[in-house]
Amino acid sequence: MTETPHDTLFRTLADPTRRALFERLCRDGEQTVGALTAQAGVSQPAVSKHLAVLKTAGLVADRHEGRQTHYSAQLNALAPLIDWTSKMAGFWEGRFDALENLLNRMDQ
Repeated sequence: MTETPHDTLFRTLADPTRRALFERLCRDGEQTVGALTAQAGVSQPAVSKHLAVLKTAGLVADRHEGRQTHYSAQLNALAPLIDWTSKMAGFWEGRFDALENLLNRMDQ
């Protein structure tokens, strides 16, 4: 079975360390690997591996400046996830409306 874009996003963001790194980049803007490592609670090689997975999924971009690598969140990469959750919200809203109609008919 072929992995869809939202499968990739779910798999990538399922890891709490990767999710925390992505959230931090979203909240605080561009960061170096060193700055991210300082608050990540894991080693620099582990942070680098997580950033590589985030980059492969399109969730972060990197920029090299001398010896430093700066990472930034790519919020547009969340579009497939936003589309999927919107579809699911519409599905459940329809189900709840149908349930409400059924309950109203049962009360009469």
